[in-house]
Amino acid sequence: MTGPVQRDARSSRVAGGLRAAVTATGLKHLAAAVVIGLLLIEVSNRLAPFRDFQMAQVAPYAIAAAGLTVLIGLSGQISIGNGAFMFLGGYTTALLIEHTHWPLALMLAASAVVGAFVGGLVGVAAARLRGPYLAGATLLLALALPSITSQWQSVFLGDQGLPVTITTPNAFLTNPYRWLAWIGVFCAVVAFVPLANLGRSRIGRSWRAIRDDDVAAALSGLNVAGLRVLAFVLSAAVGGLGGALYAIVTSVASPGAFTLQLSIQLLVVVLLGGLGSLAGAIWGSLVIVLVPNYLTDVFTSHGISPQAASNSTLIGYGVVLIIVMLVFPHGIQGGIRRLFWPAAPSAAGPLHVLRRSGLTALRLPGLSVLRRRGPASPHQEEGTR
Repeated sequence: MTGPVQRDARSSRVAGGLRAAVTATGLKHLAAAVVIGLLLIEVSNRLAPFRDFQMAQVAPYAIAAAGLTVLIGLSGQISIGNGAFMFLGGYTTALLIEHTHWPLALMLAASAVVGAFVGGLVGVAAARLRGPYLAGATLLLALALPSITSQWQSVFLGDQGLPVTITTPNAFLTNPYRWLAWIGVFCAVVAFVPLANLGRSRIGRSWRAIRDDDVAAALSGLNVAGLRVLAFVLSAAVGGLGGALYAIVTSVASPGAFTLQLSIQLLVVVLLGGLGSLAGAIWGSLVIVLVPNYLTDVFTSHGISPQAASNSTLIGYGVVLIIVMLVFPHGIQGGIRRLFWPAAPSAAGPLHVLRRSGLTALRLPGLSVLRRRGPASPHQEEGTR
């Protein structure tokens, strides 16, 4: 009779130890985020207004990409339409500014809630989809959702969009971009800490199990559909927050700002930074925001016309992306991890996640002959089964 009792006591001690470890990890993530946020605020105080504006530009991409890297890198669900959730967050904030007098923090929270609600609906509908079918469904969402602005022009003002103007405190009147940068830092801390804690929790381990083999995860007792919906809800909530911040930084919520190109940019940010890595979302956002501006300055300083400089910037930007993907197959964060911690395991690479999610089913005709095959059996040589 003592065997089961001892096993129960041992299990309770293990569970208590895991809860303590998760709590300690959560406090560590919170402390690290607060320290980094305070450092960024101190750096912002020493930057010129344009650099503060660039910091404010990086924040929406990093926040939305953090949710996307959880969706793709951890749960293995391919989404090409997270720009639609940014659209919801941006327009929610714009409408609240126009029709209410809510505090800024409450409007940002409402944008995240709206994104989470729609993300839950999309997640329920897409729970049985995977691979190219899921990618196609999210792509359709990114294409269709901004079109509602032309259907209800009296509400959304069509292509003109809604102005997004927030009150700047008196201390920041000389440099309002610094206030935007501080808002971005605050939103990033609020978004990254829960995502980091979930990634180290039992939910995060369940997501990885589903990503690696959803059939085995289901057989082990995991609620695969519910966990996939949860990943969509969190990704959409963070995307809504990023979209609200994006509209605040650009001072307008318009359909032209939330096109399919934005969704593709978020996917590029995740692939560049490293799938499944929240730090990678920051590195990828820095590349996608700073590199085009830097290349434009370089080309313009060498006497190239603005139109030619914009085309050259696209070419140079593409070259930079190719080099980064070749040098860092696991993303920038994976390369940094390999450089400073060679023994640490790398995050899942893009090809690994695409293979597990089923997107390798998208093959061009005729390319199947390039796959390595084993020697033919005598039956195959004779053409029989």
